[in-house]
Amino acid sequence: MARAFLFVLDSFGIGGAPDAPSYGDDGSDTLGHIAEFCSAGAGDRKGLRQGPLALPNMSALGLLAAAKLATGKVPDGMPIPERVFGLHGAASEVSHGKDTPSGHWEIAGTPVMFDWGYFPEGDEAFPADLVEAICREANLPGILGNCHASGTEVIARFGEEHIRTGKPICYTSSDSVFQIAAHETHFGLERLLELCQIVRKLLDPLNIGRVIARPFIGETVQTFERTGNRRDYSVLPPEPTLLDRLVEAGRKVHAVGKIGDIFAHQGVSRVIKANGNMALMDATLKVMDEAEDGDLVFTNFVDFDMLFGHRRDVPGYAAALEAFDRRLPEVHRKLKQGDMVLMTADHGCDPTWRGTDHTRERVPIMCFGPGVRSRNIGVRNTYADIGETIAAHLGIEPGRHGRSFL
Repeated sequence: MARAFLFVLDSFGIGGAPDAPSYGDDGSDTLGHIAEFCSAGAGDRKGLRQGPLALPNMSALGLLAAAKLATGKVPDGMPIPERVFGLHGAASEVSHGKDTPSGHWEIAGTPVMFDWGYFPEGDEAFPADLVEAICREANLPGILGNCHASGTEVIARFGEEHIRTGKPICYTSSDSVFQIAAHETHFGLERLLELCQIVRKLLDPLNIGRVIARPFIGETVQTFERTGNRRDYSVLPPEPTLLDRLVEAGRKVHAVGKIGDIFAHQGVSRVIKANGNMALMDATLKVMDEAEDGDLVFTNFVDFDMLFGHRRDVPGYAAALEAFDRRLPEVHRKLKQGDMVLMTADHGCDPTWRGTDHTRERVPIMCFGPGVRSRNIGVRNTYADIGETIAAHLGIEPGRHGRSFL
């Protein structure tokens, strides 16, 4: 039997989505624009990084070939490797929306073919009856925010008032999400998590995808800092995913990072938490030593999206990609005969794009391991092909969506 390792580089899109104009994202390209900025010197930051984007390991695994498939061109300033190892290609998303659950569920073989609920932009994002119900059910004096905002910006704006008044900071984005920021000690972490569960139940009739707890610490706007105790409260996928099918077949699914939350802990055998890409990589390498034949290790590397994409930080995103790339040889050394690693993304978050939200893009597919033959698999019509490839590799029955590229 074999093992599979699925790594989602959160938001690492490669442009070229055919339906990007429908989302206002025509021309967005996370990889392409980061490479372009770095090549022009706009990705330099003293003490962090400088020069063209350098991803030699992912390039050798087909990243640049995937980017050319997606957009018709190779990213600026990145040398083309003499040889590409493993399967490589690109995939288009068919799910409605461009958010985390849609992308991950489709990767796991279950596209989202319904429309999520969203909160409108304007003076107040949340309807008055919802705010009243939240305050009543959770015994709150009121809420702050009630707007579309980025997480760090909204904490800077309302954090000190939150500490004074005890009112949680509630905000949203273009995703189907209700986010609640609160101080870990002044408000209390457990109280924040309980509040999120109350809000989750109230939002179910509105078909909102996620409620996210965003705890922070610090006493002033200069010292506020979000902690690693984020929790996502997601609705259940619309039908069984690859994870459910594996567990039903007696396999184990090791969920590293926020994977458990994204799938509402359905189809998850074990949750391994870590904060930050390097800690997530450390945890993944440890689990690779522990995983048994037939198991899936599924990791989300969240920093690309949370710390750099949404904050429109090109040097930070570039440095994070380079740091991840440098650690890929450690992954390779852990592989046994029959193992397969599959790297991809769930959407884009172009740090050069307008606004602070996700971008509709194709994603790369890089698949390697002992015995995986090198070839170009082209542009896949759905992310679900990724999940079905893992199903075929691990020897379980195929699902209803997608087709293995093995």
